[in-house]
Amino acid sequence: MGMYIEKVSIYSIPMETRMPFRFGIATLRSLPHVFVVAELNLDGEVYTGVSADGLAPKWFTKNPETSPDDDIEELRTIIETAARHAVEMAPAQSPFALWQGLYAKQQAWGASLGLPPLLWNFGVTLLERAVIDAFCRGKATTFGRAVRDNHLRIDLGWFHPEFSQNTPADFLPAATQSTVKVRHTVGLSDPIFVEEAGDDSIDDGLPVSLESSIHRYGVQYFKIKISGNLQEDAERLERISRCLKGVFYFSLDGNECFHDPLELPRYYAHMHESFPEFFSHMLFIEQPLHRKFAVADQTREAFSAWTRKPAVIIDESDGELSSLSQALSCGYNGTSYKSCKGVFKGIANACRIRHLVSLGKSMILSGEDLANVGPVALLQDCVVAATLGIEHLERNGHHYFRGMSMFPQNIQRDLIRIHGDLYTQHDDGFATLLIRNGAISTKSLHEAPFGYSIDLPLGDFTRIFFVTR
Repeated sequence: MGMYIEKVSIYSIPMETRMPFRFGIATLRSLPHVFVVAELNLDGEVYTGVSADGLAPKWFTKNPETSPDDDIEELRTIIETAARHAVEMAPAQSPFALWQGLYAKQQAWGASLGLPPLLWNFGVTLLERAVIDAFCRGKATTFGRAVRDNHLRIDLGWFHPEFSQNTPADFLPAATQSTVKVRHTVGLSDPIFVEEAGDDSIDDGLPVSLESSIHRYGVQYFKIKISGNLQEDAERLERISRCLKGVFYFSLDGNECFHDPLELPRYYAHMHESFPEFFSHMLFIEQPLHRKFAVADQTREAFSAWTRKPAVIIDESDGELSSLSQALSCGYNGTSYKSCKGVFKGIANACRIRHLVSLGKSMILSGEDLANVGPVALLQDCVVAATLGIEHLERNGHHYFRGMSMFPQNIQRDLIRIHGDLYTQHDDGFATLLIRNGAISTKSLHEAPFGYSIDLPLGDFTRIFFVTR
């Protein structure tokens, strides 16, 4: 009989940051967090799957002329349109085939309106995750087993023809990781030392400065936001270099701040010469060039001529299924995994990169964040990353939001009870991410159908949309 989506509902809860999160052209202070609930008819039985994400303005489009409210409304429209397309779909024989059909419908719609792929695909990814969740529940399996045994029926050859005879198990780790290291985000407005917090210090029981975060969480991996302004960044990196001691590693995130491919080598050369010891700890640079120029001919030429080029990966430029191939041909060293860019696409990219690494190529699949929090989004994102073999993940939701305090107490209690290896109760009574020695546990996530095991009381949220078959 196959499978099809009978109904999709969207719920929302408002969230405010505990401190401003400045990245690129945006400063995040609040956003809605949405839950997408899909009812999947699987061989005559209906199973419910859930996905979630924050609607982050100024990441999907980087359009300085729109307001954050405009961006959020556009994201809602994207998700609602994907939901309408989902319930119109004919039955499919696998979650992957269902995703293929939905992707094609949303792609045609997005192209007709001239929308960028990163934007219109966001709605697809939320339905994709909800379907995977429902399928795993219906088949009484876990995400890791569904991927390794290919119950999801992922066709790698559809992405990369050279893998037409392969399955994900040929490339991915045979066992999933039980822990993942946290790569701590250092936002552009974050205080570095405790004394810098000054009057902006937040008395909410959680660390504010980079210095206090290191002390509290024991993190050794960091993601440092840069603005592209040479003087400002040099002064800030000098302070950061004094704060990071001993064993540490970091990535630089440009958030598309460079508009000229020739600026980047000059910028990096200056920083590397100014802080040679500090830059010996650098892992890679993430999306330094604006997406308009990221894979252009002039970038390929600039990268080709760049001697001693560090590892550089794309993130926001990874909007299409072919983006990784375009980036590799341009001289990049890989891309990022983010749930908001797609699970199936992320699995295919991971297989491609791990294959290239096995051939001796210097390639990277990083794990990046979109200010994810529980009780669903962060857990699903972590279990996918651990399944793909990503050893360290940018996590920033616990830093810019006050744990799970925005959610009802029953959800917080269930997270601690069922996922007690990942969440703990803060002294002030709210559930917060449990980071030990700079790492988080994913053990309970691998035992769940798809990341989370708690029952969600959807009545505690505001339903903002629904559509039925």
